[in-house]
Amino acid sequence: MDAKNTPLPVKRALKKFGQDLRDARKRRRITMELAAKRAAISRATLTKIEKGDDGVSLGAYAKILFVLGMIERLVELADPTFDTLGMGLEADNLPKRIRISRKEKGEE
Repeated sequence: MDAKNTPLPVKRALKKFGQDLRDARKRRRITMELAAKRAAISRATLTKIEKGDDGVSLGAYAKILFVLGMIERLVELADPTFDTLGMGLEADNLPKRIRISRKEKGEE
């Protein structure tokens, strides 16, 4: 998906994410050069990340999160325990009753 086909909510989320990463880097007093070096990416790629560029690989975003000491946040991103919509849909599909077969009754 190229940038002009990127949904607006995705663009907004990436822009905010990039700004938040930039702010986190600055709070840690890490220069762009040092952050890029530690993440083994170019400074140009870091600039794109901090602008929320959707063409940058998830791996590059992950490396910056690691450099900033925030990689655990990525690990939790799609964790099922935080997927309230998915858990709700799953709960809707639970059986109403559970029947024990005659064979299983005899094994008790």
